[in-house]
Amino acid sequence: MKKQHGIFKSLVVAGALAGVFGVAQAQTQSFRFASEAPRADTQYQAAVKMNDVLKAKTNGALDLKIFTDSQLGTFQAAIAGVRGGTIDMAVSGSGNFTGLESLIGVFDIPYLFKDSEHAYKVLDGPTGMAILAKLEPLGLKGLAFWDNGWRQMTNSKHPIKVPADVKGLKMRTTGSPAHIEAFKELGANPVPMPIAELYTALEMKTVDAQEHPLGVFYSSKFYEVQKHVSLTYHAYSALVLVMNKAKFDALSPAHQQAVKEAALEGARHQRKLNADNIAGIVKDLKSKGIQVVEKVENAPFEAATKNVRTTFAAKFAGSADVMKAVDAQR
Repeated sequence: MKKQHGIFKSLVVAGALAGVFGVAQAQTQSFRFASEAPRADTQYQAAVKMNDVLKAKTNGALDLKIFTDSQLGTFQAAIAGVRGGTIDMAVSGSGNFTGLESLIGVFDIPYLFKDSEHAYKVLDGPTGMAILAKLEPLGLKGLAFWDNGWRQMTNSKHPIKVPADVKGLKMRTTGSPAHIEAFKELGANPVPMPIAELYTALEMKTVDAQEHPLGVFYSSKFYEVQKHVSLTYHAYSALVLVMNKAKFDALSPAHQQAVKEAALEGARHQRKLNADNIAGIVKDLKSKGIQVVEKVENAPFEAATKNVRTTFAAKFAGSADVMKAVDAQR
């Protein structure tokens, strides 16, 4: 009888524990996180860092399911998915949001930022947060600016050392008005195109050239179809991390704060990774036979693209004020 009582007691305890763990598991909320970049890119590493921080801050109540390599679609599909709620979070280049909020495009203007620290100060501060807030009526909660990095030019024809070397090139750009206008000013033929289509376009010579931060160029293996890399540092390129606003609003205040803090930790982690990786990437590219022009005089390129500011200010209301705020923080 005692033995039966002991078995019964064990079953009750086991059932209670199963119930506790079942509730804990049921309370875990996973968010689908979309990125166009390859798994080898620092966007993935930043998302992993964000996930680690998020789980730690919420005792495992929240976590991310990370999808790289455009698995959930190109940037248009991913951003639309976040707005519609079929995707919870997405990270994409700031230029990919300009169709929704034109003022984000100010940050794509060539030579707007003095250096990386200037960019981070602006983006993480009141100026950047005010721009992110403009996405909220569109169903998007801007969580943070991540780091795409400084844009560099590559092509399959010849080294780029001066603005005249860009003239006539079919240059893949983002859809950002600032990027497109800059390459028009340089005499190139800008061709907006999603990154998922770019490798094939370069391989088939649909476009001659492209401009991305070096980390994206490397992780996407564009060096297989491009011979010449020039470190022009012609524009800083931010990533925008967004979440479906209704899902963010449904979280408790504590969990909302955890999401925002984890997003910023992801940004800081990625910024350091990108900065630390440059020298190693350049060395490896050279070992692969890629011709790398490491020293490019900025002044001629800055002079050749100075009208982008004027054009942008005339076309988009409020952009002159944003530029003024950015300049004040140099």
